[in-house]
Amino acid sequence: MSETASYIKSLVMPNGRKPAGRKAWSIDLETVWIPFFTATNTKGETHLPVDALGAPLRLGYAPDGSVRFSKTGRPILKVAKDLADTIRMVRDNFSAGLQGYTATVIASASTAYKAQVELARKAGEPIVAQDRANLNKAMELAMELAVAKAEAEAQAEARARNKDREKVPVTA
Repeated sequence: MSETASYIKSLVMPNGRKPAGRKAWSIDLETVWIPFFTATNTKGETHLPVDALGAPLRLGYAPDGSVRFSKTGRPILKVAKDLADTIRMVRDNFSAGLQGYTATVIASASTAYKAQVELARKAGEPIVAQDRANLNKAMELAMELAVAKAEAEAQAEARARNKDREKVPVTA
């Protein structure tokens, strides 16, 4: 069996750092993406416009040209298109790399991989069964509440109609 590449080992090891800034693809823009793409531009590996790196967040605009605001009243900010497109490409390449690594492991250790899949499936069975039971219980309760609410509304409407009939004077 071959030795696992160090970059794969480093991906699955916790490092304890938790950036708190604006994120793109759940990765911090200021401390990860901007320095990374500045480095790749420096080495000539990417050719992102310097304005995208210098002003990575842009004000969002509506089709009519007005500034967009969120429901909370804050202006909507978007990642610069060139930067967002390059981040998307990295994400796609990253996913392809994970899939390629998985295919390599399956090809070189198919029996061990199948055993891991079966272990995971068996370990997950009680969790799935418990979740299914809890969901069924919750759905039954929701149905009971909906029926009770509908019955209460129907009774209220019937009482209202009866009161209206009582108020109508009878003429003979």
